[in-house]
Parts: sequence; structure tokens; C-alpha cells
Amino acid sequence: MMLHAAKIDPAQNLLLAALSAEVLDRLLPRLKLIDMPRGRVLYEPGFRMENTYFPTHNCIVGKCYVTNEGASTGISVVGNEGMVGMSLLMGDGTHINQGTVLSPGQAFQLEQKLLKAEFDSNNELQRLLLRYAQAVITQTELAVACNRRHSIEQQLCRLLLLCLDRREDEEIWMTQELIANMLGVRREGVTAAANKLRVDGLIRYCRGHIKVFDRLGLEARACECYGVVKQEYDRLLP
Repeated sequence: MMLHAAKIDPAQNLLLAALSAEVLDRLLPRLKLIDMPRGRVLYEPGFRMENTYFPTHNCIVGKCYVTNEGASTGISVVGNEGMVGMSLLMGDGTHINQGTVLSPGQAFQLEQKLLKAEFDSNNELQRLLLRYAQAVITQTELAVACNRRHSIEQQLCRLLLLCLDRREDEEIWMTQELIANMLGVRREGVTAAANKLRVDGLIRYCRGHIKVFDRLGLEARACECYGVVKQEYDRLLP
């Protein structure tokens, strides 16, 4: 579903909000606000995207690497702090991973060729998006180490905290299957870890709806990876 342009408020995405009025005036007429239902696959490995997406508040997209056997491991999440489609700006626009909407919401859609033209000719946009790319690389590197070295419970806390940072409330709408895909573990492992957090009073989890009651408790149970990623995003982005 595509929404009327009059409802577009670029401040709903922090990257767009950081742009000068001059750059925004050129991009705004080209932005389209669209619905992003949970589970929608934005791109597959080997797919060349035609559009870039700037999620608004509460919409979260997960990037996973999927093996030939169908196993997946999450490498990063994107919310209203960023964009989906950096590959065109960094290379030829072809992905080796999969992008899936984890938490439903909306996003600003912009044709890749329009953003690429602005990126190539505008130093302000280049600096902003390259700093964002550095932050994403940090998240990706830490995800690789975290998935290999830390417990499922620590990984789950990290993922929940990253999602909370990209929402305006303490609720997350994400199925166990999507969580398992992001963590690269079996659903039974997610169930056990989530149940432990529930018993300890940190969350409530029912049919894809997670309500967080104790964020500080999650931070205490998470590994150091979350703190490093958050620090880098705060340092690099406006």
C-alpha cells in the first residue's frame, strides 16, 4: 500500500532528518511512504534492488545471510536510524544476503538511481551515508562474533535491545521463527531463552508479541556486543 505524499514527514527517519533543507527539497518529491508488513522480503541473495528504503519509527528490517542448505544467520538490523539499500552506493547494488521485515511499520521508498545521483554529486550526503555505513559494518562484525561466542540468551537480549532502540515503545512484534533466523539457532533455543526472561520478569512473550518490562535487566543479561554497537551508532550518527 502506498500512502499520499502529503503525509510524508522526513523527520520520521533520522538519516533523512539529518539532511539539510536543500538536499531534502530535492529528495522529498521522490519519496513514497509505503507499508512494510512483517515477513516481507525486500531482497534475496543475488538480487539487485531498484529501490532504497528508509524505515520510519517502529519498522525494523533484518539482514540475514542464508546458506545453500537454508540455514540463516542475522548480520544487522535497520530501523528509523538508517536505510536499506547501501549496496548500490558501495558497489553494484547486488546483495549476498536477504532483507526481511522483522517488525511491521512503514518506510520511505526512493528509487536507487535517484539516490545514487544525489550521492555522487553531494558531499553532505556522502559524508552522512558513509558514516552510517561504518556503523552498520560495526554491527555486522559484532554480530559474527556474538553468534559464535555468546549464549542464545545473551544474543536474544542483544537483538531485543537493538530493536527497542529503533522503536518508540517497549513492544516488539516478531515471531520466534524470525528471531531464530536472526540468531542462527533453532526455534527451541529461542523458546527456552525467551521463557527464562519471562520467568524472571523481564519480558512477556505471546504469539509474536514481546512486551519488555525491564530494559535495564536485559542490558545486564546481554553481552558486551550491544554496548559497543550502540556506542558506535551514537558516535557516528547525528
